[in-house]
Amino acid sequence: MAGLTKRRFGTTGCKITLVGLGGEGILRTYGQHAEADAVIMEALDQGITYFDSAKVYAGSEDYYGEVWKKRPDLRASIFLASKSASRAHADAEMDLLETLQRMGIETLDLWQIHDIRSFPEIREAEGPGGVLEAFIEARDSGVVRYIGVTGHHDPDVLAHAVENWPVDAVMMPVNPVEEVLGGFLDTVLATAKEQGVAVIGMKVLGGSNYLMPDAGVTPEVLVRYALARDVSVVIVGCSTPAEVQALAAAGRSGPLPDDEAAALVEMFRPRARELAYYRGSR
Repeated sequence: MAGLTKRRFGTTGCKITLVGLGGEGILRTYGQHAEADAVIMEALDQGITYFDSAKVYAGSEDYYGEVWKKRPDLRASIFLASKSASRAHADAEMDLLETLQRMGIETLDLWQIHDIRSFPEIREAEGPGGVLEAFIEARDSGVVRYIGVTGHHDPDVLAHAVENWPVDAVMMPVNPVEEVLGGFLDTVLATAKEQGVAVIGMKVLGGSNYLMPDAGVTPEVLVRYALARDVSVVIVGCSTPAEVQALAAAGRSGPLPDDEAAALVEMFRPRARELAYYRGSR
């Protein structure tokens, strides 16, 4: 089995596989221990090195913790990410403590300010006693190696965070709908590149709403479309080992050629606004 290509993760000096395991799918459940273990282990077997989770993603952190407890030798080879949706310094500190305990780790590779949606949230997060202070302190202390921000609601809000906050990474939607609408794939992506910030592509399959097998729009095609954009890693939540295998296979196939990517965008153009369900009204 061919190995997965690795890409630079911004200016961190890290290199990670161009596809990663998202925190949705089976990981965003409770009580599905055997199924979650099978998905995580398949990702490891496929050579994937980026693993996503969040405190609010049900039992995702616990599932990872069970794997590292059973196989502590595997932890050093992977890049482990989680998130806090808190907006206050003290609350975020508690979130991080719980994340480390649930995962059974002492250091987290990437900790992300989760789902920034509005400028009032921006002001709260970056103000006195805001969450950004906690994130910077965690990185400075070495408890987390890198910090990031995620958002899929308003590209202007996310662009502000990337431009003005000392983050190492940004997670944002990367799919054909976004190329039609603009914002994330031009403004935010360009800002991230200017700042040397790693870009993590999410919403790649649009929650499976973008799949049109009869028209050739498969998960592989959508993953390869995202890989053709200038991102560091593309993540997809998986529910079965077979889905993990398909994700890895798409990674091995590499980016979609420009002409195929352009044709794919045109397929989504008529319904782009309604398909961007995660954006919210503006």
